[in-house]
Amino acid sequence: MAATAEAHPNIAFIKYWGNRNPALNLPANPSLSMNLAALRTVTTVSFDPDLAQDEVEINGERVEGRAYQRVVAHLDRVRALAGRRERARVVSRNDFPTGAGLASSASAFAALTLAAVAAAGLTLSEAALSALARLGSGSAARSIPAGFVEWQTGERHEASFARSIAPPDYWALADVIAIVEQAHKPVTSRQGHQLAPTSPFQEARVATAPARLAACKRALLARDFTALAPILEQDTLMMHAVMMTSTPSLFYWTGETVTIIRAVRCWREGGLPVAFTIDAGPNVHCICPAEVAGEVEGRLWELPGVREVLVSGVGGAARLIEQEPRGAAP
Repeated sequence: MAATAEAHPNIAFIKYWGNRNPALNLPANPSLSMNLAALRTVTTVSFDPDLAQDEVEINGERVEGRAYQRVVAHLDRVRALAGRRERARVVSRNDFPTGAGLASSASAFAALTLAAVAAAGLTLSEAALSALARLGSGSAARSIPAGFVEWQTGERHEASFARSIAPPDYWALADVIAIVEQAHKPVTSRQGHQLAPTSPFQEARVATAPARLAACKRALLARDFTALAPILEQDTLMMHAVMMTSTPSLFYWTGETVTIIRAVRCWREGGLPVAFTIDAGPNVHCICPAEVAGEVEGRLWELPGVREVLVSGVGGAARLIEQEPRGAAP
């Protein structure tokens, strides 16, 4: 079989940073996120008995090294579940910058999981797909369900999965993303998770995360942006404080990042409902009600160093686009 799936990256309102069990990507704390409808990864997986080894192509380029090994390891997990041995050809493409703090690994491994499972002839529940995607990239667990998503830590593999707490149309929020750098970040999120315990602030961040998640969830379900905004900003600043105080320290921000942070706070004080959050990278996600997204976008373009602005509403679940028997015409 061959199958093609698409998945959206997600932006975390309550961040995932650090693992209790690195081998299983069991997170140190629960998290909450929003899928991004305007950004997507499309991945095709074809199992072929004539292949001598797995082949991986991402954004038109043949992949080798560590990235290749991560994909092969994930294919091995699917093969083990399906009792198959055939090698696979994987072709994946993002329509947004890769490795720049936009959760490209989340959508990549969510799409890879769904396509590989379908191509292998398996049928898994959404919870099982989420848990499986987590093994490839922790935040990929959140890109399997739709809309606004909560990921609980879980004490074992099967219990650590994400679930939707509200559908995409529950609240018309937008993520207006200020791109200040498009290049791959020098230290990956996977490496950063390993460094998190070296920060003296990680223990306090993890201990207080459930309370922030509960407050964030209340604000989201009440559609209360005034309550939501400071929670988003506090949580992201706590995560970056951990990064900056790890050994060695991680400093993803640029001068432009700080300029945008200060501008967003000034805009909100002036009455524009907008809040910032930042993943593991320099680019700034400006969360706001959809009706003011155009205003936020226009103001971001006026700031120095902003190279691109992406605007997205709330996205749906990972889904199959095509599924064909082996040997069928594409």
